Amino acid sequence: MAKDKLLKVDVLTLFPEMIDAYCNASILGRAQKNKLLQVKAHDLRRWAIDKHGHVDDRPFGGGAGMVMRVEPFYKALKQLKVPFIKGGNKGGIKTRVILTSAKGKLFTQKDAQRLAKYDRLVFLCGRYEGVDERVATKLADEELSIGPYVMTGGELAALVVTDAVARLRQGVLGQKASLDEESWSDGVTKEYPQYTRPEVFGKWKVPPVLLSGDHKKIAEWRKKNQK
Repeated sequence: MAKDKLLKVDVLTLFPEMIDAYCNASILGRAQKNKLLQVKAHDLRRWAIDKHGHVDDRPFGGGAGMVMRVEPFYKALKQLKVPFIKGGNKGGIKTRVILTSAKGKLFTQKDAQRLAKYDRLVFLCGRYEGVDERVATKLADEELSIGPYVMTGGELAALVVTDAVARLRQGVLGQKASLDEESWSDGVTKEYPQYTRPEVFGKWKVPPVLLSGDHKKIAEWRKKNQK
């Protein structure tokens, strides 16, 4: 688990309200109030190429749809003081610039554990038919995907990664045991069925072993029923 210090997250997006709505609620919202996490969504149109707010253009070589231009991302990173040094420290702060992309590496719990060791994460969220490849090759440290499917934008992927990473930071969840016992903490799933009150709901009953108070038998039952 990462040491107890502030994790800064910047998200470059055309829809900052999507990021704010999620990150200001529940556990992430509490982490921000407790100064363990800082999430800032930046409207990419602030760095548009003209007064009309354009951030995209037609693809060279033809093709359907529009492609997001490299300039707005470049200008945004420059103003946010993210030096263009791929990998390692940026300005003395351990920073990782991530492009959320359908063609990126599949995000896993191991990636969450790796990224939780950084001081700052910067997400570049695409829209339309994609992003100029120079964003991936010249500005981002890596491309990440959350699954073998295509979405309308990279915001949900940025939120998924932020959530998975932030909860690994010390103090965010509050209970270390929750991390030690949860799925994928060691690279494999190990969820077991869980129940709460009432003990009987209609014809549905809680397994008797969970009501026995015998912690050894409960542990054995949970291990046996992990999925």
